Amino acid sequence: MAMTRGTGRTFDSLAERPYADVLIIGGGINGLATFRDLAMQGVDVVLVERDDFVSGASAASSHMIHGGIRYLENGEFRLVHEAVTERNDLLRIAPHYVRPLQTTIPIFSTFSGVLSAPLRFLRHGGGAHTERGAALIKIGLVIYDSFSRGGGRVPRHAFRGRKRSLRELPELNPDIKYTATYWDASLHDPERLAIDVLRDGRDAGVDTARAANYTAAVGVEQGRVVLRDMVSGRDVAFAASVVINASGPWTDLTNEALGHATRYMGGTKGSHIVVDNPALLAATGGRELFFENEDGRIVLIYPIKGRVLVGTTDLEHDMADPIVCTEAEVDYFIDLIAQVLPKIPVDRSQIVYRFSGVRPLPGHGDLAPGFVSRDYRIEATPLAGADATVLSLVGGKWTTFRASAEHLADRALELLAQPRRRTTKGVAIGGGKGFPTTERARQQWISGHADGLPADRVGTLLDRYGTVATSVIRAIADDPDDRMLDHVPGFTTAELRFLAETEDVVHLDDLLMRRTSIAFVGGATEAAAAEIAATVAPVLEWDDARVESEVARGLRAVHAADPSWAGATAASR
Repeated sequence: MAMTRGTGRTFDSLAERPYADVLIIGGGINGLATFRDLAMQGVDVVLVERDDFVSGASAASSHMIHGGIRYLENGEFRLVHEAVTERNDLLRIAPHYVRPLQTTIPIFSTFSGVLSAPLRFLRHGGGAHTERGAALIKIGLVIYDSFSRGGGRVPRHAFRGRKRSLRELPELNPDIKYTATYWDASLHDPERLAIDVLRDGRDAGVDTARAANYTAAVGVEQGRVVLRDMVSGRDVAFAASVVINASGPWTDLTNEALGHATRYMGGTKGSHIVVDNPALLAATGGRELFFENEDGRIVLIYPIKGRVLVGTTDLEHDMADPIVCTEAEVDYFIDLIAQVLPKIPVDRSQIVYRFSGVRPLPGHGDLAPGFVSRDYRIEATPLAGADATVLSLVGGKWTTFRASAEHLADRALELLAQPRRRTTKGVAIGGGKGFPTTERARQQWISGHADGLPADRVGTLLDRYGTVATSVIRAIADDPDDRMLDHVPGFTTAELRFLAETEDVVHLDDLLMRRTSIAFVGGATEAAAAEIAATVAPVLEWDDARVESEVARGLRAVHAADPSWAGATAASR
């Protein structure tokens, strides 16, 4: 399987042929999945993203593909069933990035919550908060398991008493009464999975599926959407029969630019921190700890990539304000770790990365953020001055991206009077095609694709890219100037140059934050950023001044959610 070459400046192709059947605005996971689906139907489709692909709400995920057990409490049975079904399917079609995740809930009471939960269901979140006890959690997990019948891909849940729980996880708060353990799925590299989805769409559509990052929809001119190249500032008026607004929490702002004011959205902010603390990592026992804080928020402590991800908050947010992980949120995270793992000291010095995003939730009035529906719907409005329809996706989650894309694509196909040629269900995504899922198959794949590279290096690339790694391996093997970077362990010059050349990289932060996990694990130091910029400069035609500006921009982007960063004051001037 080959990695398709990045488009260089895809905007040029939009200017040369400024029309398509469908124009998708928004390059998050839902927009990209809709692009892939429509391309697979043979539709002439274009996707544009104002910033980099998967750099908005989709970049702030909890790195999970989950069925949403807590949504049962809100009575969202349709969403839970769909989410569990999609989770199970993603374990099959994207095994390189989506894998079973053992999840444990510490429980401190037996019956608390049994009476309050029905009240919350009936009042849609009304009533005082009461902790969820063992009886309520048991009921929820039984229902949850039932959704996995007939094709379930993960084991059923198990309850443990205090003694056995502490034997399995000895650092847990000794005041626990029980633990409940069930299985969901981890999403190791969300941004890379999104790039795979994008690549699939381009490969399916060849000349009829075009996608451009750093391209914004800024208005309407004589019934055409004005697209702006955010690099050059050039505009083009683009015609389409159907416009899909998949811009997440910015949906209303996009509709305003398209000439039709809407008030669909009411997203809430969720922040996370990534901690480098070996004792905390060991205390998780390799499983996610998923539990309820005293204020009723559902929070998680999750081992990933040798670090521990802690999240998430659920706060009202005005889209005009900066999206940052505040010091108060950090205090909240450190406090909740102490509640569950009181013997493990954690402090700010161990935080290697912060990130924050706004969930694309519907407007919800006075309803508490934690009880806002996570389901999605599609709204239709006219495009100003044109005989065209705008379909807006309201809501949407990583877990259900394939299903929501299918619904959007079906609506677009209906408007175009075109039949669906094929389903995307069960179709392997990117490097998940032919991915070895047993150790024997893995070793066979490595030995058959080494191309002269050491086996451990090939294994790392397989883990990083799935079977798409064949193209990366070939590029490394063919590059006589390949060498390991001094400040970025595990990456070589040829690998990063290949990503820069083939994956629409425009700025350094595209590489640091989305084509790799360098920023996520705390590796985006000033020295690392400078070394990477110098490495890719020949490919991207950066001169010394551009290298310097990209390093400054990249570091600002990496620390954008961290108001305590030493460079934050200077960056705001």
